[in-house]
Amino acid sequence: MSKINLLPWREARRKELQNQFVISVAFVALVAAGIWGLVHFYYLQLIEVQDRRIAYVDEQIEVVDKKIEEIKELEREKDRLLARMRAIEQLQGNRPLIVRLFDEMVTSLPEGVTVKDIQQKGTTITINGLAQSNARVSSFMRQLESSEWLTNPNLKVIKEANVAGNKPVNSFTMTFSQVIPQAKDEDA
Repeated sequence: MSKINLLPWREARRKELQNQFVISVAFVALVAAGIWGLVHFYYLQLIEVQDRRIAYVDEQIEVVDKKIEEIKELEREKDRLLARMRAIEQLQGNRPLIVRLFDEMVTSLPEGVTVKDIQQKGTTITINGLAQSNARVSSFMRQLESSEWLTNPNLKVIKEANVAGNKPVNSFTMTFSQVIPQAKDEDA
């Protein structure tokens, strides 16, 4: 007897193919989801590594900023100390000048001239004094002009005044400059 299959084999075949297709699609979707998950995890790891690097760089930037601030503070302290040193050096350098000033004034001061007041602003010196005559003031000015340490005498005021004993004297105000003489060359 011949074998004849009267069952609807095409429908069974179609269902079987459809089941295989659904299983294949589910398998592909599962594999795609797994690959997507792995790629997503990989990129999350990369992002986490970059975040750690950025955090490390930020920490190092903070450390460097603190060091820069310390360096700036040290520079300010250095500038303050250098300013103090320059002031001290200037004071040390000018210390003998006051002695030289009084020495030159004593040697330049003629007899009959009295100094009442001395004021110094920078290198300009102002003297208020009394003189027995105008000629003595002129002599004092010539002596100052010939000094190596004192120069440019300028008589501001001279007027007649009376002092105890009713002797007429001349009251005067004079300015001059204090200079530091230049060292002479020994070769010349």
